[in-house]
Amino acid sequence: MSDNLTRALADLVCSTSFEAFPPETIHKAKLHILDTLGAAIAGSASRETDAVVEMLGIAAGRGSSPIWGRPVSSDARTAAFVNGVSAHAYELDDSGGCDHSGAVVLPAVLAALGDRDRPFGGRELLRGVLLGYEVGRRVLEAVGGYEEHNGLGWHSTGTCGAFGAAAAVGSMVNLDVTAMASALGSACSFAGGTWAFIHNGSSTKKLHAGRAAEGGLMAAYLARQDFEGPDSVFEAERWGSFFATFGAGKGDPQALVRDFGQYWRLNRCSIKPHATCRGTHAGIDALDLMLERHGLSPADIAAIEVDISGFQYGMCGGKFIESRAQAQMSLPYALAARLRYGKVFLAELEKAAWSAAEIGLLMDRITVRIDPAMKDEDEPAITIVTAAGERHRLVVEHPLGGPQNPLSDDRLIGKYAALAGMVLPAARVDALRDFVLGLENQADARNLLALLQ
Repeated sequence: MSDNLTRALADLVCSTSFEAFPPETIHKAKLHILDTLGAAIAGSASRETDAVVEMLGIAAGRGSSPIWGRPVSSDARTAAFVNGVSAHAYELDDSGGCDHSGAVVLPAVLAALGDRDRPFGGRELLRGVLLGYEVGRRVLEAVGGYEEHNGLGWHSTGTCGAFGAAAAVGSMVNLDVTAMASALGSACSFAGGTWAFIHNGSSTKKLHAGRAAEGGLMAAYLARQDFEGPDSVFEAERWGSFFATFGAGKGDPQALVRDFGQYWRLNRCSIKPHATCRGTHAGIDALDLMLERHGLSPADIAAIEVDISGFQYGMCGGKFIESRAQAQMSLPYALAARLRYGKVFLAELEKAAWSAAEIGLLMDRITVRIDPAMKDEDEPAITIVTAAGERHRLVVEHPLGGPQNPLSDDRLIGKYAALAGMVLPAARVDALRDFVLGLENQADARNLLALLQ
């Protein structure tokens, strides 16, 4: 293996076959594809996607890559961008990858699929998706990990996702090692996105997934045309390298290639049962469990106390809600919504839900405190205080939907069907489900594309 990390990673990507992935990882990949498609098809009706489609002036018949959930197609680059925005619009896409790998990798891969002029097997499509997840997550681990990198202000979906999309599309178009290294090098020029959106609840978080998908696809396509990317983008000691610039030199560059293939990174990804930031899920689960264990109803709760790390507080500790994006990123709101509505899904992220007077009263009973003893990655401790003066405290270390506490296949497929059914007719929802769940046996994955519109 080359001493140059960019080329070494390219070599590993190019030499990994479909057979390298065990059956359980293939099965999980299909579930993540289905989950991402459900989130994106529902998200295609979001105001963020409406704005993007209107701004781009997308009309029918402009290309071969579908705009999911809509009766129009476009060129691959545009489709990757728009579908990435849709996939992340409602915060229901998977996490634990780059972070939101599904919303980056799948839009890029399926946009490139639309450019194919001959059959392309489902096994090769799965291989591309899995390699995209692998590279996106490995780049994040090598730059310092989620808390370190995002703590610097970067949004890792945008910064690390572009590399994953480049690897995924590069594998689909059969880049050789030299070209794959160029694609990875060029992907760095499309890496970007900060957490500045958090302060006023803006929509730009959704752009990060779309831009990473678009950028990764462009990097791979440019490499196919012999466009040369930098060969030292992952050399930590080099000025301008990704690690020096985006990670302040605090990462572990060898994590890019160490033990490649021994534990596939998609296996550590989570699928969301709640339509809010993953950082809120342990708190929602803790509240659910305590209500059940102690036989309590929401009316019994006089107050809730949240002890949380400084990092998690900055990400999801806010109580000021004036937009869906702010509601999505607020643990106090998630807890109040769970008490008021019994769940935290799409309807609970609408203005009528978060602006209700009852929610304001519940939020007033929630106290959020930074615990300086907590590590950045620690899950919050939730204490409920009952009207009778009882106190119950719980920390859920493994939120529902994660690899240590997974959703059942039936519940996950049900989530997909509910989301996709918001836009597609029932027969189309079922056909898409069946196609994806049998993807490794599909002779031509391009048949998937028509089912998305």
